[in-house]
Amino acid sequence: MSLAPRAVLVHRRTEYEELLARHGTHGQAAFFLSSRGRSIDEVARRHEDTRQALREVAAAVPLTWRSTRVERADLDRFLFAPEDVVVVVGQDGLVANTAKYLSGQAVVGIDTDPGRNPGVLVRHRRTEAAALLRAATATAARTDELTMVEAVADDTQRLLALNEIYLGPPGHQTARYRLDEDGGDGPGEAQASSGVLVGTGTGATGWLRSLWRERGSSLALPAPCDARLLWFVREAWPSPATGTSRVAGELGRGQGLRLTVESDRLVVFGDGMEADALELTWGQSVRLGIAERSLRLVV
Repeated sequence: MSLAPRAVLVHRRTEYEELLARHGTHGQAAFFLSSRGRSIDEVARRHEDTRQALREVAAAVPLTWRSTRVERADLDRFLFAPEDVVVVVGQDGLVANTAKYLSGQAVVGIDTDPGRNPGVLVRHRRTEAAALLRAATATAARTDELTMVEAVADDTQRLLALNEIYLGPPGHQTARYRLDEDGGDGPGEAQASSGVLVGTGTGATGWLRSLWRERGSSLALPAPCDARLLWFVREAWPSPATGTSRVAGELGRGQGLRLTVESDRLVVFGDGMEADALELTWGQSVRLGIAERSLRLVV
């Protein structure tokens, strides 16, 4: 007998909850903000809107289903099951934070603050939750297969991301490494920079787009479902020992960008999740390219 679907509601702490965690009480948090010319009322209103959205989405789960909730900070310890339907209730970035822990489960994005969030990934309103949950389990469920990027280190460590993967120093030092694409001749170009960013079409609405615009790049930005990545080296520094001839490029399926570390310590993290990063030391190498896994976002 197959298990009934399980709705996994993913959420994160609100700004109001973070204020309470720091200041202890509503009154102390209100005083802290008022002493800086701000009011807690707007923060509290958005908190209540988010809580109400969670309540409405939870109530929309069919009675024959199982359901649970997971907070963003616990995602790396949560075990998703094949029959799960993942409902992200919050901001666009929360979908990206969740994507790396999934393996083909359908994802429904519910926008808790329409007009404030861009709605690139959280495309739906809370009132649509019941219909979306039923649609997600249909044989012909309509989904977008969003391309993801992965980093694989030479010690088999692996990292997935929906928007982008960044490789660089853990602080404000300089990243030193050798960079080459698959099939390149020789050891690659030695570089000193602020790091390397490899992004997807979904990430082309965020950090990747910022670099693309700043660079005035002639490369076409990929769409979220395109099997194409763009990469940029940030602030490459020319010196007698380091070059700047390879600072941007494009990767298709099966192609990879290889970096060999020549620093004491570099970190690799995806979608801003610095707490869940790979750490690489001198002599290690890492390959970045299109992941075999994609994100199934219910449309």
